[in-house]
Amino acid sequence: QLQLVESGGGPVQSGGSLRLSCSASRGNLDDYAIAWFRQAPGKGREGVSCVSVSGEDAKYGTVAEGRFTTSRDSAHKMVYLEMNNLKPEDTAIYYCAADYWGPGGSVCYGLESDSQEWDHWGRGTQVTVSS
Repeated sequence: QLQLVESGGGPVQSGGSLRLSCSASRGNLDDYAIAWFRQAPGKGREGVSCVSVSGEDAKYGTVAEGRFTTSRDSAHKMVYLEMNNLKPEDTAIYYCAADYWGPGGSVCYGLESDSQEWDHWGRGTQVTVSS
């Protein structure tokens, strides 16, 4: 059973940057598309980004607004979410999620808030952006 762990969250000032990491404490990420979602207090889940198994395809939700970049480092078995020009409205718990595709999966999809695509979820990492 794949178990995901997020790290890299914390407090940051408006306009600052953070890099979140997603890794597996059990299993490995190699054959999984990986997504990032977020949820702020009192709000619904929002899709942030996803990256395919191969790393060739990356998609972004509207919340990313060209400020966020997702990538995967297969050698180190990590997936990253680089967030720049952070705003107070980016304050949320950020979760990584995984969907099994097998070797060579070349696309990712499923960033809708109600997506049922993602089978494995981490516990999240808190990002707090102060103005």
